[in-house]
Amino acid sequence: MKSNIRTLALAAALAVSSAAFAQVTVKDPWVRGTVAQQKASGAFMLLQSATAARLVSAASPVAGVVELHEMRMEGDVMRMRALTGLDLPAGSTVELKPGGYHVMLMDLKKPLQEGDMVPLTLTVEDKDGKRSTLVVQAPVKALAAPAGGHMMRKH
Repeated sequence: MKSNIRTLALAAALAVSSAAFAQVTVKDPWVRGTVAQQKASGAFMLLQSATAARLVSAASPVAGVVELHEMRMEGDVMRMRALTGLDLPAGSTVELKPGGYHVMLMDLKKPLQEGDMVPLTLTVEDKDGKRSTLVVQAPVKALAAPAGGHMMRKH
């Protein structure tokens, strides 16, 4: 009897964990390609959370250092700074794009070429402090990818 109760409790815990995991969705991930000797690039995507959450970190085996960053104008100067997290308001879409929020990949282990796939692990924290991870495969787009947002698709 105790074994059945433990099994049911474990199944319930996994279901809750899976539900929390499924609360954040990632759409259109991509990474900007690099040239030889370039040691940094950015990863971009759309994030949507069904409930209030916070993106607290990212990791990738292609980079020695991965950080969440923000670019914004301060007077006449574009500034970039590391963030400790990025709020994901319930039901809203947060865009990570060139010139705005993005995942910064630094100390790259090799050049990133168009057509490569970059694995990214995103860590998300819910309002209760519970963390879950999302693994994303982001295709590398050409270095000349538009800076204004996601790649335009030809019709």
